[in-house]
Amino acid sequence: MDDTQVWDLIKAEERRQKDMIGLIPSENTCSDDVLKALGSHLNSKYSEGYPGRRYYEGNQLIDEIENLARDRVKKLFGVPYVNVQPYSGSPANSAIYFALMDPGDMLLGLKLATGGHLTHGHPNVTFSGRYFNSVQYGVDKNARIDFDEVRHLALEHKPKVIVAGTTAYPFILDFAKFREIADEVDAWLVADISHITGLVVAGEHPSPVPHADVIMSTTHKTFRGPRGAMILVTERGLKRDEKLGTKIDAAIIPGLQGGPHNATTAGIAIAAREALKPSFKVYAKQIRTNADALAAALTKRGLQLVGGGTENHLMVIDLTPLGPGLGTQVAYALDVAGIYANRNTVPSEPGSPFYPSGLRIGTPLVTTRGMREADMEQIADWISHVIKHVTNEQLPTDKDERTEFIKRFKKDADKDEKLLAIRKEVTALASTFPLFKA
Repeated sequence: MDDTQVWDLIKAEERRQKDMIGLIPSENTCSDDVLKALGSHLNSKYSEGYPGRRYYEGNQLIDEIENLARDRVKKLFGVPYVNVQPYSGSPANSAIYFALMDPGDMLLGLKLATGGHLTHGHPNVTFSGRYFNSVQYGVDKNARIDFDEVRHLALEHKPKVIVAGTTAYPFILDFAKFREIADEVDAWLVADISHITGLVVAGEHPSPVPHADVIMSTTHKTFRGPRGAMILVTERGLKRDEKLGTKIDAAIIPGLQGGPHNATTAGIAIAAREALKPSFKVYAKQIRTNADALAAALTKRGLQLVGGGTENHLMVIDLTPLGPGLGTQVAYALDVAGIYANRNTVPSEPGSPFYPSGLRIGTPLVTTRGMREADMEQIADWISHVIKHVTNEQLPTDKDERTEFIKRFKKDADKDEKLLAIRKEVTALASTFPLFKA
């Protein structure tokens, strides 16, 4: 390896992941088999088009790999159609809208501030909120999706597509209720299950397959595969439009993408096979067990969780009782202490997207590494100590003062003796766990 500069950084990143505790719920690590596929000679082949219909020659083996990936995902979910070519979740959602809607059609999705995703119709700054008309539903006083509001907005605006999907929502998604509302207004129901796919296939979360027309998922997160995405069409969707799969294929190419990433396709095939094994159900069950244990441990230490807890793999710590906009400094302090999470908005956010009042954490990665309930207790203890240590000074409301405060805070945190002492303890525990425990 001649480029020691790059390889030294790669090795350092591997060491960082091993020595720290990752709680970002959208992050996970994959098996050695998936990693080997990602670094294979499949990376060298162009294969625009689909199996049997490529624009390049020499794709006989690529066709077999893609067919294998599609067939395994079909078996995993029990659906008749799968596309595994999307580069990631956002392009996959783009392709679904491209297939189902025309410019200016109405889209109904969950607000970003209450747990939705940018691609679910967030206004002004995203393609989904600018290329289409968009209305957004929210949550009730218990931080649960407000289905009365969903129905009211659907009846008023008659959306072409309703999205049932989240990125920072800690509770079970009621796909049946979404279906009822979609049927009232003759809307397509799209389920974005990127975060909960591993839980769905293992039976730890209700499946959208009986209710949704189209399903989108990334292939990492709880699914524990490579960084890619997949689109599924259900029997219900094909009954409504028998050409729906063909429309989605066309939306991917030539609509939005060129050649698929064949190494990623192979990784998806491998990850799907792993998800079909009984051991994957054990893993998914432990994600839930760890999430419940972590939520209980945090609550016991006086920390407030959005909605009071979790029913899936993630939770959002609500820091507003300690002051508005504290998520940024807490997330940074935790990183110094060896625990990485991400700042996040909370319902009725008093801060801003860049200086929010919440912290989003989850258990997929720590579970993959083999951590269990006792480890969640220790992690909660560290989190509690860090939060108490760094929230005694409030974030200024003035924009310029706030910027200077965070700069000073980060400089001080990097050499904070208490945070660095916790980091030593974190490293001592984390380094005993492999990045992937089969």
